[in-house]
Amino acid sequence: MDIIAQGGGPLVVLWIIVGLVFGGLLVVVIQQIVIKARAKAFEQELNARVETAKKQAETIIKEAKLDAASEMIKKREQFSAETSSKEKELRTQELQLSKREDVVERRSEQLSQRERKVNEIEKEASHQLQVNQEKSRELSSLITQQKNQLLKITSLNVEQARELLLQRLEEECDREMGQLIQRKVAQTEEQAEEKAKEIINLAIQRYAAEQTCEVSVSMVDIPSDDMKGRIIGREGRNIRAFEKATGVDVIVDDTPGIIVVSGFNPIRREVARLSMERLIQDGRIHPTRIEEVANQTKKDVHSRVIQIGKEAAEEVDVRGLNNKIIGMLGALHYRTSYGQNVLRHSVEVAFLAQVMADELGLDGSIAKRAGLLHDIGKAMDREIEGGHPDIGANFLRRFKESPIILNAVEAHHGDIPADNPYTPLIAAADAISASRPGARRETLERYIKRLEKLEEIANAFEGVEGSFAIQAGREIRVIVDAQKINDDSAVKTARDIAKKIEDEMTYPGEIKVTLLREVRCIEYAR
Repeated sequence: MDIIAQGGGPLVVLWIIVGLVFGGLLVVVIQQIVIKARAKAFEQELNARVETAKKQAETIIKEAKLDAASEMIKKREQFSAETSSKEKELRTQELQLSKREDVVERRSEQLSQRERKVNEIEKEASHQLQVNQEKSRELSSLITQQKNQLLKITSLNVEQARELLLQRLEEECDREMGQLIQRKVAQTEEQAEEKAKEIINLAIQRYAAEQTCEVSVSMVDIPSDDMKGRIIGREGRNIRAFEKATGVDVIVDDTPGIIVVSGFNPIRREVARLSMERLIQDGRIHPTRIEEVANQTKKDVHSRVIQIGKEAAEEVDVRGLNNKIIGMLGALHYRTSYGQNVLRHSVEVAFLAQVMADELGLDGSIAKRAGLLHDIGKAMDREIEGGHPDIGANFLRRFKESPIILNAVEAHHGDIPADNPYTPLIAAADAISASRPGARRETLERYIKRLEKLEEIANAFEGVEGSFAIQAGREIRVIVDAQKINDDSAVKTARDIAKKIEDEMTYPGEIKVTLLREVRCIEYAR
């Protein structure tokens, strides 16, 4: 400041200005240098990046080329494989087409041959038709001539000749029917006999029951003949009171030591028997005491009937029976059929039906229930009109038994058609139980009448020379005239006899019909 003050100021200012200009230039030069250096560095960096990009681009191009080449190779291989597969398929189809063409050619040849044969057959048939027409005309002419000659020779009119022709046709039909029946019966027997025998034998072997037979009267032992007088009472009043209270007949005869109690109702007869035994033991026999004992015995017998029915149901293992049904089952204990106890028969039928049902793949419990109840109508048939199958079915219907049980009860004697497979089983078991040896017995009079009826039915047929009932009525042998009945019609005659026996007779089990046809040729040498 002192220099400027001394007058050296312009120079200093000049130097300052020069310094400033020089500094500014220096700054500009430095900036230019710096800018150039930065531009060079940027250019170098840019070049490096370009080089790097080029290298990366080359690498990508190489990789793309390699991928493209690999993909191309895969495509070529896939195309080659597909082409090979298609070629194989085409070759296979070509072979198949070739075979089909061969088959078509062969069939075409066969059709051509058949066509030629058909043409030949048509020609031959046409020729044969003409020949047949000519022969038919000739035959018609011959038949007319023979008919006229026959009418002249036999002096028969047209109606008589027609009857003769119809008779011959009927004989031929009978012969053909006999042959048909014989074939069908043989075929059916071959298919069913073995299986039926197996099932029935198994059922019989698995159930073997003892059978007790009872009669329609009861015997009461008395200690002495003096007791007879006390039982009769003054002017027979005790017997009348006893018969009125029990509903049975008391027979007092000269037979020593017994009194006979007779009645159709087995329950009443049992009540009367027990009442008489109690009166004899008690010794007090007068109308009032008789009435008291009879009433008490009725209650005891009713309880006993219920107990017997329960025991039978438990033995067969049938559940859910109404008490009234059980009571009717117990009543069957006092009922007999041809001497066979009906309750034991029903139990036996139940077991037999169950075994057969099990063998056939059916429900054994249903068959067992139906078998136990099938004869329940016999407990009421003396009090209600009608057959015991119908009575039993109507009784069980009141207690909502199933339709299968009802049909088995109602149809086990063939009164109505069976609508289920259990009904034939019950019918078969019923027949087995009734027809087995020792199960039933008949009176001599009824037995003789049945044998006579069998022979009478067989003798009524034309051509029968004689018949003989054998095997206690289980078989009938029929001898026929060989001149009137040939081998074919013999089968039909045997079947007709068996059918008539089925329709007109009632019997347990089955009856075998054996027809014998004998041809004897006799000649004498002189």
